[in-house]
Amino acid sequence: MKIDDIDAFVTLVQLKSTQATATQLGLTQPAVTRRVQNLEQALGVQLLDRQTKPLKPTPLGLSVYRQCRRIRHEIDALRQLISRKEGPSGALRLGLPHSLAERGVMPALATLCGEYGDIRPQIVSHWGLPLLESLRQGELDAAVLMFPAGNVFPDGLHSSDLGPVPLTVVAPRDKAPPPRTLAECYPHGWVLNPEGCGFRAALRRALAEQGLPLRITMEVIGSNLQQSLIASGGGLGLLPRFQVENGLWADRLRILPLADFAPQNRLWLVHSALPQQLRDAAASFAGAVAAGLGLPAPHAA
Repeated sequence: MKIDDIDAFVTLVQLKSTQATATQLGLTQPAVTRRVQNLEQALGVQLLDRQTKPLKPTPLGLSVYRQCRRIRHEIDALRQLISRKEGPSGALRLGLPHSLAERGVMPALATLCGEYGDIRPQIVSHWGLPLLESLRQGELDAAVLMFPAGNVFPDGLHSSDLGPVPLTVVAPRDKAPPPRTLAECYPHGWVLNPEGCGFRAALRRALAEQGLPLRITMEVIGSNLQQSLIASGGGLGLLPRFQVENGLWADRLRILPLADFAPQNRLWLVHSALPQQLRDAAASFAGAVAAGLGLPAPHAA
């Protein structure tokens, strides 16, 4: 089997398009198809389900894809060793949840590019659970995520706990009398992110444990919009404390200490099996994000 065939297969799975793969690799579409077929013949298995659009790997093909990614990373590391480069180079695909991307991405990128000038960072912003799935599928190299303490991540992923990120229930500053329990919050309703948001999932679980329904008054994307709607009386919110205290609406919001709900999230660096130099680069990025939240920088994962 040839490295070029592995490259074509990995790129095709990631881009889900023969045309896009050909453009990225500087090949014709028939050449991409031949290379993937060569790899299938060398392994004696079918790697792609060609009845679906966009193309996707078969279950066995997905396992082969993950292994091929590790092989490609090791080949890149070998090339760097032989060429005696001082640092890593190439693309580093990084994920951030929306709540962090609004605040911490530019300083973190500046730190990463300052320390690793040959790295080409590619940023994806999404909810935590979809980002975790992208890591598991090999579509991302690393992500800085918010999950509860002791969270168990999927097999094959490595994680480092970077510190606490407290979540707070938020109400308009003039809300009186303020609710003190989850049950008392019900009449006010909630201004939340759409499904897929980990904060919303945590609130739903806490309500379900008490047999309470989740009443959503507004469903929006974006912390600034969320806070403006809460400040205007649209409902209560659940946000990281740092967003509330440093947001544009801080003087019109109040944090509610509920007697039966005090969620404690942690900041995590989660990554796939990467060469040491890329792990160090991911840790540099995560450290800059953590520093922006007032947390100590992590050690390399």
